[in-house]
This record gives sequence, C-alpha cells and structure tokens, in this order.
Amino acid sequence: MIFTALLAAALAATQPPPGRVAVPAGSYVPLYAATPATRVHVDGFRMDREPVTRADFLRFVRAAPAWRRAGANATQSEAGYLDDWRTPLDPGVETLRQPVTDVSRNAAAAYCAWRGARLPTTDEWEYVAAASGTRRDASHDAAFAAHLVTLYSARAGRPVQPVGSARPNAFGVSHLHDLVWEWTAAPPSHAMPGMTMAPAEHMACAAASDGAADPSNYAAFLRYAFRSGLSDRSTVHSLGFRCVA
Repeated sequence: MIFTALLAAALAATQPPPGRVAVPAGSYVPLYAATPATRVHVDGFRMDREPVTRADFLRFVRAAPAWRRAGANATQSEAGYLDDWRTPLDPGVETLRQPVTDVSRNAAAAYCAWRGARLPTTDEWEYVAAASGTRRDASHDAAFAAHLVTLYSARAGRPVQPVGSARPNAFGVSHLHDLVWEWTAAPPSHAMPGMTMAPAEHMACAAASDGAADPSNYAAFLRYAFRSGLSDRSTVHSLGFRCVA
C-alpha cells in the first residue's frame, strides 16, 4: 500500500498540471541559421495548451493589485495596458474566454511567475509552432506554411476570438497561430546577419531575407518582424501569451 501510494505520487509529479502538455526534447531550424540544415536543440518542457485568457488574468490581478490597470507601474507597461477592460477588475463577461491582450512582457512574465512558470523562449515557442495537426515538424510543408499566412491575415481587423475553437497541433497545443501573436521571454535569439539598422526597419526591407534558412517562410518573417518592434513595456491589442515550465 505504501509503495503504491509512493508510486502514484511519483507519477503525479511527472505529469503536467491540467491545461498544460509535456513537450519532448527535440530540435528545429530557426529562421536565421548558419545553414538551412542547422538545427537548434530544445530541451523538454511543459507548455499551456491554450493562451492565457482574460478570466485567467483576472484571477491574477485580483491577487496582485500592483498589476491592475489603475496600479500598473508606468515603467513596466505602456499606457495601453488592459485599456479595453471596463474597470480594473472587469474585463467584460462576454470576453472572459478571449486571450488576454494589451499586456506587456513584464506583466506576462509576472503572471507566469505567479503560476510558478515562465514565458517560453523564442526557440521553445517556434519549435512547438512548427507542428501541424499531424506532424511535429511541418517546417518544410508548403501547404502548412501557406495556411499560417492565411490564419494571420484572417485575424487582422476582427475582434479577438475566444479560445477552444481549434484542434490542437501534433504536440497537443492549440491556438498558436489563429488568435493572437504571443510573447516570448526575449526578442529573437538568432540575430539577422549583418544587421546595421533597427530590427523593425531591417525586417521591413528586402535585407531581411539575407541569411534566412528558408527565404520562402513568409509566416516566420511576419513573426520575427512583429517581435522586432516590441519592447518589454509594449502593449498591443493583438498580442497575448502563454506560460511554460
């Protein structure tokens, strides 16, 4: 009986908590790599199945008043922080299942720490995001790449949709592409070769393709360009996040 209880406890300790999936170690080819065959190793980790919702973030700001809209330190977030919430503790009942947006990287990191987690690195996020619904590495699937561009285009100009409406990818993670952009723990770790201008300016011109492992990966260019224009304080209506551990 004691052994059974200890075994059950050990097994429980290795299982991801509800709402999070175990992502095995692996590798992926980043947008900017030494060669198209260069792969970056990613250790195993656990990732939220879905992005953090307004309901989730409401629980956080109730427990952490310093991160409410009225109390957020101006050095931590831009003026647009949670600016579409009705009040500091009312994100709108009809929007509770939407991904929380208009949060800075600082606020997102504080939320993840509150949950005993952290933001994913860019490598971790890109590794999981390279999975289609059937393949863990669909980076060379032209149809999948085109589908991502279609998803990015479709969400522009429309209200943020609620979570729960998409099938998970091959890792068991949902909504990496169809709802909002997502924070990572730092700007892209793989710098553009020979960059001599601001990252956002570089990504907006033809020079952005210099050194790219796959110059046809337009979806990845869009992601890198978006990240390049952000600071830790940025708040964007189409930018949310999820946590890993």
